[in-house]
Amino acid sequence: MIPLNLSPSSEPVIRVTAMPADANVYGDIFGGWLLCLMDNGAGLMASRYSRGRAVTIAMDGVQFLKPVKVGDEVSVFGELRKVGRSSMTIVIEAWRRDRYQTETIKVTEAVFTFVAVDDAGKPRAVAQLPANQE
Repeated sequence: MIPLNLSPSSEPVIRVTAMPADANVYGDIFGGWLLCLMDNGAGLMASRYSRGRAVTIAMDGVQFLKPVKVGDEVSVFGELRKVGRSSMTIVIEAWRRDRYQTETIKVTEAVFTFVAVDDAGKPRAVAQLPANQE
């Protein structure tokens, strides 16, 4: 597993407020909602890096560390960790902040793998990371 150690001090890929429609009857946000947000953030990064369409092929190491409540601000941070011929491995973390506080808490983490594809859905090559970034 790729170590997860992102910092919420960097610019988030996505930031959104958790709403009542995203929660169960107890006010806890659904894990699926968080995963969707994380997949969207990783997808934005993969498409930007590959300069085109990229699709999710795997999600590994998902851990729900703390709950998210309605009204919390959720920020998704990502880092491109590895690039293959057509694949990209992106580490994603979600952090929450109570809307009236300044403290942030990591709530979820996962490793996403994307493949760059062409218009026909076939894998296509992407640029490689510089040697010092692998």
